[in-house]
Amino acid sequence: MKKHLPNDLARALREFLADHLPRIRGMSPHTVHSYRDSLALMLRFVAAHRDRAVAELDLDDIDHHEVIAFLQYLEDERANSPSTRNVRLAAIHAFARFLATRYPERLEYCQHILGIPFKRAGSRAIEYLEYDEIQAVLSAVDRTSRDGRRDYALLTTMFNTGARVQEILDLRPCDLQLAKPFQLRLLGKGRKERLCPIWPQTAELLHSLLQESRLNLGAFEPVFRNHRGEPLTRFGVRYILAKYCDRAKARTPSLAKKRLHPHSMRHSTAVHLLKAGVDLITISAWLGHASVNTTNRYISVDMDMKRDAIAKVMPPTEEEPTVASWRADTSILSWLEAL
Repeated sequence: MKKHLPNDLARALREFLADHLPRIRGMSPHTVHSYRDSLALMLRFVAAHRDRAVAELDLDDIDHHEVIAFLQYLEDERANSPSTRNVRLAAIHAFARFLATRYPERLEYCQHILGIPFKRAGSRAIEYLEYDEIQAVLSAVDRTSRDGRRDYALLTTMFNTGARVQEILDLRPCDLQLAKPFQLRLLGKGRKERLCPIWPQTAELLHSLLQESRLNLGAFEPVFRNHRGEPLTRFGVRYILAKYCDRAKARTPSLAKKRLHPHSMRHSTAVHLLKAGVDLITISAWLGHASVNTTNRYISVDMDMKRDAIAKVMPPTEEEPTVASWRADTSILSWLEAL
């Protein structure tokens, strides 16, 4: 069997993922894994495109033409959205910037890759749960089973905190304060920590879950685990939410019209805080947004607020608008200004 010695590509990938990202740039393991997955996906595409093994590829095999073809493949064959395409391209750009410093003689090669632009992505309407829909979803949980009690605690904590899915999955017993004042610590993007208050009811649910899982408050294992005792995954959370939303549709038909995913719980928290009169600065800090501009989008989300706004505006009359008539002695600009 032919043994492939490390080439420039192999050495660069190892240094980029194992040293540069975590040690030099201080990126979280989740970010490193995301970059790794994007680069691995591209390598598999290029290898298939060139009919070669991945281990045989070198830097010269991955030029900007191959990168563009890979991005097109993501959209055409994998049906990825422009947003997902841009996430993959961001990882490739980061690797190209690293290569430019590691191999200055390849600067032009890197500039061609860095010149590939991100694609403009259209924004979808934000889907969130109304209060009665959240109640219906929680009521659909069978709390007589151990998994049901875990699911109820999980969904309640997600709605209470507005945490990102990964923040919830990373939650450990040592991050909980289940005595007054009730709160928990979340580790967000960029390794930023924030404290989030929780309801007494949420604290009681988490306390019961820890007792049932035989975890003490000083433990470092994840709070939310599957029935095999392994850490719950993002796919597990998506499955749990979808299962109870499906069950709740019979009681609340409006759920059938919504495209819900775990991040919808975070959106729901933001909208309900806004409707409760909480200011945007507080909501931004609550959700761990890097900028309040990110929080501003929730102002235009809630339909009740939009209905209240339209009710305060007088509808137009049915009278025909007066249009200035054209006269031969009138200049074009004067006529346009009179319209």
